[in-house]
Amino acid sequence: MNILGKRLKEARKKAGYKQIDAAKKLGISNGTLSGYERNYRDPDTEILHKMALLYDVEVDWLLGKTNTKKNDIDPKQMIMEKIANEFPDADLMFKDLANMTAEQLEEVYDFIKFKLSKE
Repeated sequence: MNILGKRLKEARKKAGYKQIDAAKKLGISNGTLSGYERNYRDPDTEILHKMALLYDVEVDWLLGKTNTKKNDIDPKQMIMEKIANEFPDADLMFKDLANMTAEQLEEVYDFIKFKLSKE
């Protein structure tokens, strides 16, 4: 039994994303994401990594290799990766990301999301 599709769907729902919204954030079509969630297709490693970051889960959990859901990486690093993945030009705007605390980085992330939602 392929657990990937089930866990992708579970993680997406728990993260609060509709399928179409998650697909947009991942840069894939809704049909492609649907195929992953129904085990008709398998994501490549880049998309799988993006999904894990977006849904805030371990890749190994998605693949059924562990029951540990949460990323155990440094929260600061995780937020920097979220910013880099969702806002590729952020490093040009924020040259001092590495010097910010995790809380400051989360505020930057939330602010960017807020500003983009107003456009």
